[in-house]
Amino acid sequence: MMLFLRLFYEFFKTGLFAIGGGMATIPFLYDMADATGWFTHTDLANMIAVSESTPGPIGINMATYVGFISGMKVCGVPTAILGAVVATLGLIAPSIIVILIIAAILKSFRNNPYVNNAFYGLRPASTGLIAAAGITVVISNLFSLDALKDGFSLAFINWKGWILAVVLWLLTNKVKQTKGLHPIVFIGFSAVIGILFSMG
Repeated sequence: MMLFLRLFYEFFKTGLFAIGGGMATIPFLYDMADATGWFTHTDLANMIAVSESTPGPIGINMATYVGFISGMKVCGVPTAILGAVVATLGLIAPSIIVILIIAAILKSFRNNPYVNNAFYGLRPASTGLIAAAGITVVISNLFSLDALKDGFSLAFINWKGWILAVVLWLLTNKVKQTKGLHPIVFIGFSAVIGILFSMG
């Protein structure tokens, strides 16, 4: 029972303060990993890949995934499913509450300069959260920070990650025949390359 309360609390807090969409939840998830031990940073990188590759908003996918694996570690599949539901509800509850409140009072505050200024300040804050999440994902996928524990070496660089990133950048930006393709094509391509890399 305590696991479910903690899941709901952690994701409610994330949903309340992660302004800017699903990518803005990622810094909160790194903190959650360190604070709870429910998942590692490697697990989080895998969650991001799965969440980006599946239908639905990334934040909700991540909450469902974390709730599931946290419940699975405690007591198997039934607990995992309940954990997924509780974490997802925790994440979306603040949005529902805030939207209901805003909808009720929006007319009277639509032209309020304080409200407009608050939103003006929130935009760069959400941009910063999304940028921090992007930088963290880039570093965790292109570099192996664990390799630095024994001193600097070439093992610090994830060569396969760099090769895939450069190839994808070229295909999406420079190659005329491929840069107009739908992103799902590149996600599928990346998944296939990941499987081939793991076999090598």
